[in-house]
Amino acid sequence: MKLISIIFFSSLASFAHAQVSLDEARSLVGNSSVMVLDIREPDEHATGVAKGMKLIPMSTLESRLNELPKNPNSRVLLICNTQNRSSAVAKELRSRGFTNVEYVRGGMSEWAKRGWTMESPAKP
Repeated sequence: MKLISIIFFSSLASFAHAQVSLDEARSLVGNSSVMVLDIREPDEHATGVAKGMKLIPMSTLESRLNELPKNPNSRVLLICNTQNRSSAVAKELRSRGFTNVEYVRGGMSEWAKRGWTMESPAKP
């Protein structure tokens, strides 16, 4: 819960940290040396997900940090619906020692707008 509190009390408009284009993120989905993490909530995942992205809703991220790469220098790309949450989470993860975290500009709303392939999420 602390992670969520920090995110909402920090400035969501702060985009000073590392970011990556949607095109680059798309090209890296499925690359074993990069984790592309969709932090949207389950109701948002229901609208469609990109094959190869890891789904960890922001509301559960605090309890699932063990699913992130063990090496804090591993590249992690965060995507949400528009980039507001992912930019805030990137900032928080960097404060926890993850050094190679970037958020994806545009988010999944832009992914959908471009007509890129999305599928139903796997059943838990």
